[in-house]
Amino acid sequence: MDDPPRLNSSQCRRVKKLIRRLCANCDGGYCLLLDDGYEPCVCPQFLTCSLICKYFRAAVLPADPELYGEIANAGDKKKCAACGQLFLPRSNRALYCDRCAPVMARRRVRERVRRYRGIR
Repeated sequence: MDDPPRLNSSQCRRVKKLIRRLCANCDGGYCLLLDDGYEPCVCPQFLTCSLICKYFRAAVLPADPELYGEIANAGDKKKCAACGQLFLPRSNRALYCDRCAPVMARRRVRERVRRYRGIR
């Protein structure tokens, strides 16, 4: 079984805000799914900095696309060939981050036009 993803402190705060605001199973900080009727059970997401709740991952986390991208695709990041920063590629062929891609596209066009003019 895969280990649940670990969150940094800012991600952990954002996850807890999402749980309080949107999670249908959280009632005043207590998890309704884990409630046995005798004693309320504190939501395990409030006690740890890793994503262990399957319902949260499937239903609540996609409501915040930025956080979802950070957590769900953390292992899919690539290194930009121009600047060296990590970025989340939009396709499997992406070589450059969003900042460097337009610059490199202009550079490729400029080189292609120079070669074309040199041949004639």
